[in-house]
Amino acid sequence: MRDVWTVFWRDWVVLKRRLAKFILSRMVAPLLYLVAFGWGLGRSIQVGDGSYLDFLVPGILALNSMNISFNSLTPVHAERVYHRSLEEYLIAPISPSSFLWGKVLAAVLRGLISSGIILLLAYLFGAKVAVTLPMVLVLTLNCVIFAQLGFWAAMTINTYEEIAQVNVYFLLPMSFLCGTFFSVQTLPEAVRIFVEILPLTHTGILLRSLAAGGGIVYSSLAVLIGYGILGYLMGSRAFHKIRE
Repeated sequence: MRDVWTVFWRDWVVLKRRLAKFILSRMVAPLLYLVAFGWGLGRSIQVGDGSYLDFLVPGILALNSMNISFNSLTPVHAERVYHRSLEEYLIAPISPSSFLWGKVLAAVLRGLISSGIILLLAYLFGAKVAVTLPMVLVLTLNCVIFAQLGFWAAMTINTYEEIAQVNVYFLLPMSFLCGTFFSVQTLPEAVRIFVEILPLTHTGILLRSLAAGGGIVYSSLAVLIGYGILGYLMGSRAFHKIRE
């Protein structure tokens, strides 16, 4: 745990120095979503017994935590390929799993701070979202999954262009198809079946259920746990190859 804390603390010191800029930059996209969809489009839409804004906020939380957690690990790619500073960790007396978890937890912290900003903005816009411990844990799990994906990409991809392609071909489609702005039940069946395999869909399902005061959807939770285990195995294996 000391090794994990050491890696995490290094990233926290960097974040703390830039915290004001980080918070301000993370307010822009959610604010635009809330204005455009919550106030603009959302005023004319009702979703079940609640407003479209109440439906939208959990989706934005899922989307934002995905993007922040993944992109928080892209500097590791620069450390490996361009700066060649990753060797400092490779020769340090810490285990590969400690390095992985230290980086992942630092990304999770960024994702949760950003999620807190979104919730604050949502309340200012009049959203009614119940924040509970299970909801925070689901958000944390979502951050872990996509931070692990970012770590794997940083360990295996050799150019910034290829990193950008992960965003274009994987994260961007999930942003719009996995129920962020509408229910996946409205999609054609073939597309819906594919979308329901993806992790962000199940994060949205869980967050919406919990935000509305409902219970945990255990099938979706099982899917996310499975992705979490898979992400750890992929990231750990990729880092072991770098060390060889």
